[in-house]
Amino acid sequence: MRAHAGEAIADARNWPGYFLIALGLGALGSALVAAGYGFSGWAMILFPATVVLWAAGLALVLFERKRVKNAEGKDLMDQTGH
Repeated sequence: MRAHAGEAIADARNWPGYFLIALGLGALGSALVAAGYGFSGWAMILFPATVVLWAAGLALVLFERKRVKNAEGKDLMDQTGH
C-alpha cells in the first residue's frame, strides 16, 4: 500500500503550486490562440508567462514534497510506493 495515497488532496499546502501550474496551462492556451490569430505582442508576453508560472508551480510542489519527506526523515528521491 502506498504511504502517501491522496497526498495531493489531503495536504492543502500543495494547492498553490497546482493552481500556478493550471494558470500556466491557461496562459499556454491563450498564447497559442493569440499567436494563431496574429497577435504576436500578446504571444510574446504569454509564452514567457507560461514558463514562469510552470516553474513557480513546480518549485512550490517540490518544496512542499521535500518538507513532507524531511518530516518523515526521508530523502526527496527515496523510492516508496508500489
